[in-house]
Amino acid sequence: MAQPAPNTPPRKTFDVCIVGSGAAGGMAAKVLTEGGLDVVMLEAGPLLNPGLHYTEHLWPYNLPHRGVGIGAGGYNSTASHEFDVANIVQDVPGEPYSNGPGSAFRWTRARLLGGRTNHWNCVTLRFSPHDMRTRSLSGYGEDWPVEYNDIAPYYDKVESLIGVYGSREGIPSAPDGVFLPPPAPRCSDLLVRKGAAKLKVPCIAGRAAIVTRAHNGRPPCHYCAQCTQGCRTASSFSSSQVLIPPALKTGRLQIIPMAMARQVLVARDGKAAGVSYIDKTTRTEQRVLAKVVWLGASACESARLLLNSRSTLFPNGLANSSGTVGRYLMESVATTVTGAFPELNRIPPHNHDGTGSVHVYIPWWKYDRRNDFQGGYHAEVFGGPGMPRARMFHQVGLEAQGYGAALKEKCRETYGTGVQLLGRGEMIPNPASYCEIDSNLLDQWGIPTLRFHLKWSDNEIKMAKDMRQSFEEILQAAGGKTNAAVPHPDFGHLSPGGVAHEVGTVRMGSDRQTSVLSGFCQAHDVKNLFVSDAGCFTTGPDKNPTLNILALTWRAAEYALDQARKGDL
Repeated sequence: MAQPAPNTPPRKTFDVCIVGSGAAGGMAAKVLTEGGLDVVMLEAGPLLNPGLHYTEHLWPYNLPHRGVGIGAGGYNSTASHEFDVANIVQDVPGEPYSNGPGSAFRWTRARLLGGRTNHWNCVTLRFSPHDMRTRSLSGYGEDWPVEYNDIAPYYDKVESLIGVYGSREGIPSAPDGVFLPPPAPRCSDLLVRKGAAKLKVPCIAGRAAIVTRAHNGRPPCHYCAQCTQGCRTASSFSSSQVLIPPALKTGRLQIIPMAMARQVLVARDGKAAGVSYIDKTTRTEQRVLAKVVWLGASACESARLLLNSRSTLFPNGLANSSGTVGRYLMESVATTVTGAFPELNRIPPHNHDGTGSVHVYIPWWKYDRRNDFQGGYHAEVFGGPGMPRARMFHQVGLEAQGYGAALKEKCRETYGTGVQLLGRGEMIPNPASYCEIDSNLLDQWGIPTLRFHLKWSDNEIKMAKDMRQSFEEILQAAGGKTNAAVPHPDFGHLSPGGVAHEVGTVRMGSDRQTSVLSGFCQAHDVKNLFVSDAGCFTTGPDKNPTLNILALTWRAAEYALDQARKGDL
């Protein structure tokens, strides 16, 4: 068990130590350094060279196994730590995790500067006022300790900084924002709009953090549709290209790469004193000292770090007097339905790719009625021909059989004719969904790993069923043919973790007996400790997390600056 660190360590003490460089870590670094603080950032992976590491313009034949399956790339052991941003998956070499009985959680992680913002799908949605008050307004979930009006100014700031396209629609479940012009709908999008209109379902311009015109020094998207492979022009948002460069420009940010955080150090007065980490290049333990510790390592990684930070002062893990660290783990409920539209095969060839994100989407439209489940969902629309690497023919390869000319002809007939509705739904928080330390399973750095306990409840199963039925109706109304067969008893939605939208585990709340953080992402037990990644979420609305992480972090960082100036940290 770790013991408290000395109060006056004989080395430089930074104002802030940030763990993680993704949405939370990058935003905290930008705001805090521009506010005058001296910041050190620990990143578990290497630094990033977009020209070398981003792979958006590679063709499938440029990659091992055409970029699919075992041996397809991803991490490798070269001395320069080169890697393929497109292949960051659940199985990080040397960093295992486990699942408890009945759980099949999949944990997606990133080990590089900028984290998962290098390869996210850029969907950028605000929480609605209802999303943050579900207990008071609808009797389920929990109320956040902050309301929409508290966060709205920071949504404005973030959208203005990173660039988000969209359209203003006045839909209560989908608050409008500060938008750049949206891209034109694809042919497949127009088909979905036609079907949705017949059913009086809204289908509006997508909302994504991709600039469609020059914005804050970044050129507009050139429509290669490869955002999840990284964007060398920085037209799609990533922390590594939009947040960290201005922080470095201040001269007040030092980044330590290949630094695997092990535990938060605690001083004798109970305050955070810094972070112990493993230098992955030398496999030695090092320490960095700071007046404030800021965790932005991702929901589960931050929970792991706190739970591993046991001491005589915090025997159950740092900031865990409530016993809530690791609890209330949530993930997006997901179902995908595909419709076949043969007419798309007869469209003359043209650049159909567009952005790598949604051009249109269906916001939650059943908020004003009684449903068989609690919470809401939205649908992201994808389909038609496009360039996205081996994914172009992946579905065709699953459905078609044969070899040679007959198989090629089948591919030509079906390629580009599929249109998908991807559902993303709300999971209701519950204390039985959690992660804990698995002390019998260590990673290659000797750090105890996580064991997950998460499976869908009846509410999530009912939601997935409703998603599938609704999506089939929309696609069929548009003239598409859907496969009525349900491939899984849970209606074909992904295993928990498959969407990589894990939230909760270090949640904020007004009651310190049932939460870890205040509404400013500040630990109840340790006032100079902040956690602003998705672990701070009180509930898990259907909205994709990244915009909300950025807004909550900006607000928390401004609060921390004010507290630091007053000497209250």
